[in-house]
Amino acid sequence: MRNYNTQQRKILLDFFRSHLDEYFSTSEIIGNLKEYDISNSAIYRNLSSLENDGKLKRISKNGDRKTYYQYIDSSTCKGHIHLSCIKCGITTHVSDRASEKLASVLKEYNSFTIDNDETVIYGLCKKCGGSSFVLNSKLFR
Repeated sequence: MRNYNTQQRKILLDFFRSHLDEYFSTSEIIGNLKEYDISNSAIYRNLSSLENDGKLKRISKNGDRKTYYQYIDSSTCKGHIHLSCIKCGITTHVSDRASEKLASVLKEYNSFTIDNDETVIYGLCKKCGGSSFVLNSKLFR
């Protein structure tokens, strides 16, 4: 299927580019784009196309039947592990230093190599009751 750079696709991309590090369900995307009068079928079609093009990542959360999408075509997202708060939904990058240490520990103790582009760690951010969004183990200091 050929991709066209339609106005609808541009609006959808602009929406995601202005919300880096955030996940959105399809219903949230439709709600946020309501003012642009884009049909639901056009949104679904473009989400699928943008995912196939490697610009969006589709995510499912444990215990939640919804599908979420995140913009990943930004240089700030590529190669970063993400932390996602299960309460408020905020998502952020793990620092490069913490990522390197986490990867090193997992490789050493579990003979496991992680894929930074595909790894999301779920927990609670500091605001929602977690001690911090930074990995606090002695292994990561």
